[in-house]
Amino acid sequence: MTPARLLLVGIGINAAFGAGLVIFQMKMEPNNFMKALIWLSGTIWGTNWTFVWALLPWLVVLIPLAIYKSKVLDVLRLGDSIAIGVGVQIEKERRLLLLISVALAGVCVSVGGGITFLGLIEPHIARRLVGARHAKLLPLTAILGSLLLLSADTLGRVIWPQWNCQWGLSFRF
Repeated sequence: MTPARLLLVGIGINAAFGAGLVIFQMKMEPNNFMKALIWLSGTIWGTNWTFVWALLPWLVVLIPLAIYKSKVLDVLRLGDSIAIGVGVQIEKERRLLLLISVALAGVCVSVGGGITFLGLIEPHIARRLVGARHAKLLPLTAILGSLLLLSADTLGRVIWPQWNCQWGLSFRF
């Protein structure tokens, strides 16, 4: 399981599920289509503490496990030959790390949908701040991701409408 193969398989699976979603969306009623579209683009509108309590057991188990495996991530980043030389069972560790990351992503997406801008920009910001050591990078990524999401939500719900009213602008998307 090489990173390039994993990436290509992920792109293929994403394309297949994307095509399946388009087929389902075309057969939906307009009201249900809009709900699905909003969920797919990601939103935290309408969430409450029930969702937080549902996520909490998963996050309490998976985040410390990911941080515990941060040294393995650091060694795997050096390359397969070095990781094998140090004694890491790379296939076993990759499977476990993949399971942890998919479970964390799945749990979070189940509540908020796929808020893609967080996954695209935030890890790069965190890496610039603390470097490549995963023991520091993983917690900072989680904290900055939540702060970025809350900032974007506040900007979109509170500040942007106030700014539009004050300046008489009305941008509709």
